[in-house]
Amino acid sequence: MTSLLTRSGHSIGRCVFSGAVGVRRPSVVRPICIHINIHHHDSDGMRNSLSPNLSVCPRWRAVSAIHCKRLSTTSSSSGDAVDYRLLPHDSPQILELINHHARKPQTSASLQTLMKTGRGEFLHKMAKQMPDSPPIAPNAEAGYASVDMFASEESEATPLVLLQVASFLRRELPIRLAHRIQDLQRVPLLRDMKSVQQVKELYTTSFLDILSMPKHPPTREGQFAWEAQFASILENIYERHGSVLVQMARGAFELRAAIRRGVLLGGDDDGCDDGPKTSSSADLSRSRETVEFELLESTHAFLDRFYISRIGIRVLIGQYLSLRQPPVENYVGIICSKTSPYEIVKRAIDDAAFMCTRKYGDAPEVIITGRLDMTFPYVPTHLHYIMLELLKNSMRATVEYHGVDADYPPIKVVIADGSDNEDVIVKVSDEGGGIPRSNMKRIWSYLFTTADPEIQEGMVALNENVDHSIDSPLAGLGYGLPISRSYARYFGGDLSIMSMEGHGTDCFVYLTRLGNTREPLPI
Repeated sequence: MTSLLTRSGHSIGRCVFSGAVGVRRPSVVRPICIHINIHHHDSDGMRNSLSPNLSVCPRWRAVSAIHCKRLSTTSSSSGDAVDYRLLPHDSPQILELINHHARKPQTSASLQTLMKTGRGEFLHKMAKQMPDSPPIAPNAEAGYASVDMFASEESEATPLVLLQVASFLRRELPIRLAHRIQDLQRVPLLRDMKSVQQVKELYTTSFLDILSMPKHPPTREGQFAWEAQFASILENIYERHGSVLVQMARGAFELRAAIRRGVLLGGDDDGCDDGPKTSSSADLSRSRETVEFELLESTHAFLDRFYISRIGIRVLIGQYLSLRQPPVENYVGIICSKTSPYEIVKRAIDDAAFMCTRKYGDAPEVIITGRLDMTFPYVPTHLHYIMLELLKNSMRATVEYHGVDADYPPIKVVIADGSDNEDVIVKVSDEGGGIPRSNMKRIWSYLFTTADPEIQEGMVALNENVDHSIDSPLAGLGYGLPISRSYARYFGGDLSIMSMEGHGTDCFVYLTRLGNTREPLPI
């Protein structure tokens, strides 16, 4: 399957994620048990959501027994455990389960937190914070493992680190999924589109799949089997959710079609759900002349929340699954500690030029200047997605503005950074005629595109992950720019565009250098 989840610098942009999550690291020593304390505070007073509270096994078993009786494994009146996966998704029990988790706060993470957790640095920190406490476990000579034996400065995650991350995800992911399920249930109009309802069903299925796992390993001997089983569930979820981007775009396309036809709800072949009209439809039933999809603020606010949350969920799962794979130099999971904007831009130029040449027979030259030697910690696939989107837009605008077979002015990319700068900034400048001022708001719409309507309709009808691939048309679904901005904002950056109609456009990508900004988690 095509995926953004790769760590090899040679395959960014068109990569394949191996389905073999079953790569097992052999356990050469008897492991200890851990219990995640989400509210642990480290020595500097900051809340550390991923730090473990290491416990001896008797206490572990007692705590685990208590937690196993909570909502995720509720017992029926007969005393038998209820498998919620067998119940209809609209049943009162499932809705209450979703509400229960949606009332819990989400725990945000930063790039630094993800890297330090993957390296096992928080395991060392916990050991140092408790110098007077009894030993966590006997040493290896006695047949047990100490924390020091599991923590490592290398990029390969240790079994204890994997167990720590899995335990955090077992708690965190149901909360995030529950928030999004409720959002999908509440968004006006869009919730009635068939594609959006399918996404809600998909999220509910994944929510229940995760809750089918015990909150903690049942025994010390079974903790790594528990982690392996949980990894298998998350691998299936990661693959299953690969099509969500296009499914939601399809739902938005269905909504725009319904609005333009003057039909917001009701039986029609435009993708709307059959059934009685709701009160919200009566309030919003206006003519297609007065309702413009691109300016429906509540819908776009919802899509912003949904996509930023989706990025977060896929980063957490992708980081964990990647930690389970053989290590790659300079990588901790999907994060490269020495990401080179210059190398990423070069690959994005190759991909965009390929797409442009395929359509027009030629492509403008791209000149890169600035700090070509700098590196910083980042997720290379996120930066590649952003740069590919900006460069293919610039190439298309340049060719169409100047005409095929013209002498194209070069596109210019400037990489700016300094030791005192708070951001790494990448500017993409073209002379492709610019964007009319009246369209500047619309470029951030999730369905505004100047592409051929037939191409767009074909993409939402047939394709799943096409927009993450060079196989997509040069202009397609229209959500490339807003998704790129969400990728930039996820770790505290931003994307802005300034345009001069009749001349060209400047795009600015801001990326935080320190990686200490926490996720902007939507409620």
